[in-house]
Amino acid sequence: MAVIALAGCSGAPGVTTSALALLLTWPLDPARKMILAECDPDGGAVLHGLLQGTLGDRYGLPNLSVAARKGEFGEAFWRQLIDLSGEDSAESPADRLLLPGITDPGQAASLGSVWKGLAQMFRGIEADHGHDVLIDLGRRGAFGPSAVLADQADSVIVVVRNTLRCLQSGQVRVRQLEERVGDVGLLVVDQGPYPAGEVQRVLQAPVVATLPYAPEDARVLSDGDPQPRHFTRTKLMKAARTGAALLVQRAAVRRSRLDPRAAYASGVPGAR
Repeated sequence: MAVIALAGCSGAPGVTTSALALLLTWPLDPARKMILAECDPDGGAVLHGLLQGTLGDRYGLPNLSVAARKGEFGEAFWRQLIDLSGEDSAESPADRLLLPGITDPGQAASLGSVWKGLAQMFRGIEADHGHDVLIDLGRRGAFGPSAVLADQADSVIVVVRNTLRCLQSGQVRVRQLEERVGDVGLLVVDQGPYPAGEVQRVLQAPVVATLPYAPEDARVLSDGDPQPRHFTRTKLMKAARTGAALLVQRAAVRRSRLDPRAAYASGVPGAR
């Protein structure tokens, strides 16, 4: 069980698309859920990307801002979640859930209390229900008012492409995050020529997982393109399934270092 924040940098690394791939392939035990929260202050992308505007703007962070002012934050949170499990899911209903983000960057100014409430909510969900939470912070969300979400996460992962442009911008972003939250990991979208070892050397952070650069498959998630047959068996989704397991493992190990007693109680390998 973990709370993991995904942060980006300039160069369009594909944070939201990566987060969706991870959500749909996340390893789940019975009675557990996976929640993806779009907390990008520049605006969410799923409602009008993957979901093609079919749900309008009825769900999402703006409603939590209103609920926070009324003292109804906890109840309102669960009503804002959208089930992305799929009709053919072999799991129980509503196992893979999305909290849509804002649709207008101008709405971010009113979310100061929402970020803090979400950080507390995510910790409570993980502790009380055993659910996992993945936070999409976009390019700017790990800094400013929404940075509390990164501060409270079990693990912060920076999404980069292994291109010169992304690695150059990633150096600054990784260093800034490490100064605030400690060690961070990397999720590499394999578009460029640089191998994982070189990415680690340049950014001075470990590559936790790698996703292939697969534009056609990615557009199913980013833009709602028709889903091809056997989409779950594509190279992108297979890699996401492996990557999700690695992210869970890293979060558990990091927690064991920060809180050995909690890790011992939960049975994290290496905590005893």
